[in-house]
Amino acid sequence: MSELPHCPKCSSPYTYEDASQYVCPECAHEWSIDGTDDDEDNKVIRDSNGNILQDGDTVTVIKDLKVKGSSLVVKVGTKVKGIRLVDGDHDIDCKIPGVGAMKLKSKFVKK
Repeated sequence: MSELPHCPKCSSPYTYEDASQYVCPECAHEWSIDGTDDDEDNKVIRDSNGNILQDGDTVTVIKDLKVKGSSLVVKVGTKVKGIRLVDGDHDIDCKIPGVGAMKLKSKFVKK
């Protein structure tokens, strides 16, 4: 049996091969077998029109969004200034005037 490489994140010796990548069971880091590391820092987040978003951008909401747990609605055309990109399903952290701090999905905004 060939020797598998240690995890580049946590140096765990317990890595295993899964399809075309290696997986670390201790920290859940995955990297490709051919050596290219799919780093999460290189993740590109795009708006509804395909434009690349960056921290600090100003975006506009493209549809009415109901705020979960309240009767508030973020209306179409609401401008959101100074967004911050984060990991996860809701990939934009922002403060919306009249609503407060929220997380938005990038597919509901345009640059």
